[in-house]
Amino acid sequence: QVQLVESGGDSVQVGGSLKLSCEASEDIISTYEMGWYRQAPGQVRKLLSRSRNEVTSFLADSVKGRFTISQDNARNTLYLEMTALQTDDTAEYYCAADMGMLPEYCKGSFCYDIVSYWGQGTQVTVSL
Repeated sequence: QVQLVESGGDSVQVGGSLKLSCEASEDIISTYEMGWYRQAPGQVRKLLSRSRNEVTSFLADSVKGRFTISQDNARNTLYLEMTALQTDDTAEYYCAADMGMLPEYCKGSFCYDIVSYWGQGTQVTVSL
């Protein structure tokens, strides 16, 4: 069973930066579609960015120009570099992996039915 472990979440002020990491327990980063989602309380889980073979195929309008997805295949690690953070970026951030295309959003337990692997989440809090 593949495990994804996120890290790097923190509390920062508006305008700050963070870099999230997602380490996979097996060598899937180079073959699976990998992505970052976030979920704020009471909202659906939304795709921020996804990539396959180091090619970014989706970047949400809300984070364009501020967030960048990247990966280190040798370390089996996916990254999300976040800059110019805003209070609206406050959420739990999740790493995901699937052989198929990652959906642009999902809700509740359905997320776990349609995506093969999820990390446990890491909290990002942005305050004034």
